[in-house]
Parts: sequence; structure tokens; C-alpha cells
Amino acid sequence: MKFLDQAKVFLKSGDGGPGCVSFRREAFIEYGGPDGGDGGRGGAVVLECVDGLNTLIDYRYQQHFKADSGRPGSGGNRSGASGGDSVLRLPVGTQVLDDEREHVIADLTKVGERIVLMKGGDGGFGNAHYKTSTNQAPRKSLPGWPGEEMWVWLRLKLIADAGLIGLPNAGKSTFLSSVTRARPKIADYPFTTLHPGLGVATVGKEEFVIADIPGLIEGASEGAGLGHRFLGHVERCAVLLHLVDATQNDPAAAYRTVRQELEEYGGGLSDKQEIVALSKIDSVPEEDIPVLVDMVQEEIGREVITLSAISGAGLDTALSALIGPVQEARRARKDAAAKDDTDFSEPEDETEASEETGKTGAGWSPV
Repeated sequence: MKFLDQAKVFLKSGDGGPGCVSFRREAFIEYGGPDGGDGGRGGAVVLECVDGLNTLIDYRYQQHFKADSGRPGSGGNRSGASGGDSVLRLPVGTQVLDDEREHVIADLTKVGERIVLMKGGDGGFGNAHYKTSTNQAPRKSLPGWPGEEMWVWLRLKLIADAGLIGLPNAGKSTFLSSVTRARPKIADYPFTTLHPGLGVATVGKEEFVIADIPGLIEGASEGAGLGHRFLGHVERCAVLLHLVDATQNDPAAAYRTVRQELEEYGGGLSDKQEIVALSKIDSVPEEDIPVLVDMVQEEIGREVITLSAISGAGLDTALSALIGPVQEARRARKDAAAKDDTDFSEPEDETEASEETGKTGAGWSPV
């Protein structure tokens, strides 16, 4: 399946059905009068977050989604049926942005989440609605209200706990294939990774998701190479693993290049917790490794780990370093969710509510 992380679509909710002008005229019935029913409500545009999807390819070949209009009312005080909703099934991590891509309208982060993006138009009133004691034969009805319509952008940001960053050919795909069951394309030339990949790594009894994105080069923020478009897929990560190729002439310069692109991109990536690893240590003489490590540590001012995805050296150390920030982020999300549930919980009884607000259960107190 082709990977697609952006798509532009047109959405329209259903128009309301028109009301009906009708009069009851039946033989041997003493009372007649208006009996025109109201029109049905138009269908809504609904966003649904579902499991099992990791691409927006379904919205590459179909760009228009329109909900059904409401049915017109009819005689006998029969209201029209409501129009069917248009439901967009989207993968976890999808954002909905306006046509200019400046404002986020919706953000789907949980499986089963449903958002009514646009409501359908109300149905028009039939003439039975306007019957009064002084106007017993109204011939007035209303057309249905129109639905809403807009162009929006769908942008997918993969949900992952940890992200891999680095220059092209830094060993990111090889690392992902070594610590997970993912099978990305691996070759000895740059830009073998053309779209993000996901894998599930295991540390003890803990599992976490690692995202691999295409490599960055100098000028990526201005569109060079594959640009910085795929950096959005690591915005939600708790920690970044920055792989620096040990076979390069100047590993410290390679580190600076990627960090510069992270700062140019923004989105809080430059502030995320980062673990720096010197990769491909199996391809350099053993006596050169301490020199390279000192070179990078002097650049970043903190400890650097070493690893080789081919020989397996240092992989356990890297995974152990990643699992700590991932667990902290999970605990923070859990505490935030528990706090939200507590804030929106209702008082146990009316007596408790009265004590807190100083009012009676009816919501007011006599003066």
C-alpha cells in the first residue's frame, strides 16, 4: 500500500429538506386543516478515528465527500427523513486543517474518537407549524437550511513513542530492522527511506513504537532533498534517538546539520529529549572510537552512546535509554487523563452540591 500523509478534500454537510404545504380533506371527517410536515435534517460530516490504518491513500482518489440532504415533509403531518451522515474513517494521528493550513480544526489521537465536523442544515417548517387560532389555514412553508461546505487538508502525524533522526545513510533503517520486526528498505546509498516506517521494540515487558523518517540534509527546511515534511511524524514522540554516522569525516558537523534543521522546522522538536548515538562502530577501527566519541561529546556537552545495528553492539543500551522517557510520557498522559476525569465529574448528590455552591438543589435560594 502506498504511503500518503497529506490529502486535500472537499466536505459538505447535507441540506435540510423543505417543509410541505398540505391540507387535510377527507370525506366524512369533521375537522380538516393544515397538515404539512417539516422537512428532514441534513446529514452531518463525521470524522472517525479507526484502528488498522496508517496512511491517507483512500483520500488520494476520492476528494469529495457530501452528506445526504434531508427528505421533504409530506401531508398527514409526516416529517421528512433525516439525511445520512458522511463518515470519514481516518488513522490515528490525523489532523484536519483549514484550506490555508494555518489552523488545526480537529486532531484525532484515540481509536474510537468521533468528531462532528459539520452539522447538517435544519429542515424547513411545514404549514402545520404556522397554524394559530387566528390563522387556521396558513399556506406558508420554508425551504430547508443549506448545509456547510469547505475544503480542508488532512495531515497524518504517526503516533510513535520514539523517533529516529539523522543524516541519510546514518543507519536508521538498519537500527529499526534490528530492534523490531519492521523490514524497511536498506541499501548503501542515500535516501533509501522515502516514507516513514514504524516498528515495535520490546524492553523487558514494555513495548514501545519507534518511527523512522527519511534522512535530513543541509537545507532541508528550504526543500532540499526530501525536505522537512516528514519531521511532523516525530512531533508526538517522547524522545528522539539521533544517530550519527561514525564513518563520516566530521561526526560533530553531521550532528550540527541535523540540529539546525530541527530548529528551522520548529514544532518543539529542538526541545525534545534527545539521545545521541554514534552508529556503525563496526565499520571503523576500534582505536578510533574513543576519539570520535570525544569529538561528538565535546560538541553536545553530554554523554554519547555507541552502537552497531549489524553486530548488535550497544542496541540494548540504546533501547534502555529510550524506554525511560517513554515511560515518563505515558505516566504524564495517564495523570492528565485522570485529572480531566476528576475535573468533569459530577457531585455525588444534591446535598454535596448545595454545600459547595451555597444554593439549594433547585439551583437558587430564597432571599
